[in-house]
Amino acid sequence: MYYCTVYSMLIPESSNMKLRIRDNTIRLRLSQTEVGALRADGRVAAATAFPGGARLEYAVESDSEVAELTATMRDGLITVRLPAAMAGEWADSEQVSLRGDQDVGDGEVLGLLVEKDFACLAPREGEDESDMYPHPNAGGC
Repeated sequence: MYYCTVYSMLIPESSNMKLRIRDNTIRLRLSQTEVGALRADGRVAAATAFPGGARLEYAVESDSEVAELTATMRDGLITVRLPAAMAGEWADSEQVSLRGDQDVGDGEVLGLLVEKDFACLAPREGEDESDMYPHPNAGGC
Protein backbone atom coordinates (compact mmCIF):
# COMPACT_ATOMS: atom_id res chain seq x y z
CA MET A 1 0.00 0.00 0.00
CA TYR A 2 1.35 3.42 -0.97
CA TYR A 3 0.44 6.46 1.08
CA CYS A 4 1.57 10.03 0.58
CA THR A 5 0.39 13.41 1.81
CA VAL A 6 1.79 16.50 0.13
CA TYR A 7 1.42 19.96 1.60
CA SER A 8 1.71 22.72 -0.97
CA MET A 9 4.61 25.15 -0.91
CA LEU A 10 3.93 26.99 -4.18
CA ILE A 11 2.34 30.08 -2.65
CA PRO A 12 2.84 29.66 1.11
CA GLU A 13 0.80 32.70 2.14
CA SER A 14 -2.28 31.77 0.11
CA SER A 15 -2.19 28.09 -0.83
CA ASN A 16 -3.19 25.46 1.69
CA MET A 17 -4.41 22.84 -0.76
CA LYS A 18 -3.46 19.37 0.39
CA LEU A 19 -2.92 16.34 -1.81
CA ARG A 20 -3.20 12.82 -0.45
CA ILE A 21 -2.46 9.75 -2.55
CA ARG A 22 -3.22 6.28 -1.26
CA ASP A 23 -3.13 3.36 -3.66
CA ASN A 24 -5.58 4.28 -6.45
CA THR A 25 -7.18 7.19 -4.61
CA ILE A 26 -6.46 10.91 -4.93
CA ARG A 27 -7.86 13.26 -2.30
CA LEU A 28 -7.55 17.04 -2.46
CA ARG A 29 -8.54 19.30 0.43
CA LEU A 30 -9.22 22.97 -0.26
CA SER A 31 -9.36 25.93 2.12
CA GLN A 32 -12.16 28.48 2.05
CA THR A 33 -10.09 30.83 -0.13
CA GLU A 34 -9.29 28.03 -2.58
CA VAL A 35 -12.94 26.98 -2.88
CA GLY A 36 -13.77 30.64 -3.56
CA ALA A 37 -11.01 30.85 -6.19
CA LEU A 38 -12.26 27.67 -7.85
CA ARG A 39 -15.75 29.21 -7.95
CA ALA A 40 -14.51 32.57 -9.30
CA ASP A 41 -11.58 31.57 -11.54
CA GLY A 42 -12.29 27.93 -12.37
CA ARG A 43 -8.89 26.70 -11.16
CA VAL A 44 -6.67 26.34 -8.12
CA ALA A 45 -3.18 24.88 -8.28
CA ALA A 46 -0.18 24.13 -6.12
CA ALA A 47 3.20 22.44 -6.42
CA THR A 48 5.85 20.72 -4.36
CA ALA A 49 9.53 21.11 -5.23
CA PHE A 50 11.98 18.20 -5.14
CA PRO A 51 15.77 18.17 -5.27
CA GLY A 52 17.24 18.52 -8.73
CA GLY A 53 14.55 20.90 -9.95
CA ALA A 54 11.75 18.33 -10.19
CA ARG A 55 8.23 19.40 -9.26
CA LEU A 56 4.95 17.67 -8.57
CA GLU A 57 2.14 20.00 -9.55
CA TYR A 58 -1.54 19.48 -8.88
CA ALA A 59 -4.67 21.39 -9.76
CA VAL A 60 -8.44 21.32 -9.44
CA GLU A 61 -10.40 22.78 -12.33
CA SER A 62 -14.05 23.53 -12.98
CA ASP A 63 -14.86 22.48 -16.54
CA SER A 64 -18.17 22.74 -18.39
CA GLU A 65 -16.96 20.06 -20.83
CA VAL A 66 -16.84 17.20 -18.28
CA ALA A 67 -19.86 15.33 -16.92
CA GLU A 68 -18.17 13.74 -13.89
CA LEU A 69 -14.97 13.99 -11.87
CA THR A 70 -11.97 13.09 -13.99
CA ALA A 71 -8.20 13.13 -13.51
CA THR A 72 -5.16 13.26 -15.75
CA MET A 73 -1.44 13.21 -15.11
CA ARG A 74 0.94 14.65 -17.67
CA ASP A 75 4.48 15.96 -17.28
CA GLY A 76 4.33 15.95 -13.48
CA LEU A 77 0.93 17.69 -13.32
CA ILE A 78 -2.09 15.98 -11.74
CA THR A 79 -5.31 17.72 -12.79
CA VAL A 80 -8.70 16.84 -11.32
CA ARG A 81 -11.60 18.30 -13.28
CA LEU A 82 -15.07 18.85 -11.85
CA PRO A 83 -18.23 19.55 -13.83
CA ALA A 84 -18.72 23.33 -13.65
CA ALA A 85 -22.30 23.18 -12.33
CA MET A 86 -21.30 20.62 -9.68
CA ALA A 87 -18.32 22.73 -8.59
CA GLY A 88 -20.48 25.84 -8.27
CA GLU A 89 -23.18 24.10 -6.26
CA TRP A 90 -20.56 22.53 -3.98
CA ALA A 91 -18.77 25.85 -3.42
CA ASP A 92 -22.02 27.59 -2.46
CA SER A 93 -23.33 24.87 -0.14
CA GLU A 94 -22.63 23.08 3.11
CA GLN A 95 -21.73 19.95 1.12
CA VAL A 96 -18.30 18.74 2.26
CA SER A 97 -17.04 16.57 -0.56
CA LEU A 98 -17.32 15.54 -4.18
CA ARG A 99 -16.56 11.93 -5.09
CA GLY A 100 -16.04 10.07 -8.29
CA ASP A 101 -14.49 6.95 -9.76
CA GLN A 102 -12.62 6.88 -13.04
CA ASP A 103 -11.92 3.73 -15.01
CA VAL A 104 -8.21 3.66 -15.82
CA GLY A 105 -8.22 0.36 -17.74
CA ASP A 106 -7.07 -3.16 -16.94
CA GLY A 107 -9.85 -3.47 -14.36
CA GLU A 108 -8.48 -0.65 -12.22
CA VAL A 109 -10.42 2.34 -10.92
CA LEU A 110 -9.04 5.67 -9.72
CA GLY A 111 -10.99 7.08 -6.79
CA LEU A 112 -11.27 10.87 -6.73
CA LEU A 113 -12.25 12.96 -3.73
CA VAL A 114 -12.28 16.77 -3.45
CA GLU A 115 -13.10 18.10 0.01
CA LYS A 116 -13.46 21.29 1.97
CA ASP A 117 -10.65 21.32 4.55
CA PHE A 118 -11.73 21.55 8.19
CA ALA A 119 -9.73 23.00 11.04
CA CYS A 120 -8.42 20.39 13.46
CA LEU A 121 -10.26 19.82 16.72
CA ALA A 122 -7.01 20.17 18.66
CA PRO A 123 -4.69 23.05 17.74
CA ARG A 124 -1.34 22.04 16.24
CA GLU A 125 1.77 24.07 16.81
CA GLY A 126 2.96 25.96 13.75
CA GLU A 127 -0.29 25.43 11.80
CA ASP A 128 -2.33 28.39 10.59
CA GLU A 129 -5.86 27.11 10.18
CA SER A 130 -7.54 30.50 9.94
CA ASP A 131 -8.66 29.79 6.34
CA MET A 132 -10.00 26.32 7.06
CA TYR A 133 -13.69 25.57 7.41
CA PRO A 134 -14.90 25.35 11.01
CA HIS A 135 -14.95 21.73 12.13
CA PRO A 136 -18.57 20.53 12.55
CA ASN A 137 -17.64 18.74 15.80
CA ALA A 138 -15.95 21.79 17.34
CA GLY A 139 -19.01 22.44 19.51
CA GLY A 140 -18.76 26.22 19.34
CA CYS A 141 -15.06 26.37 20.19
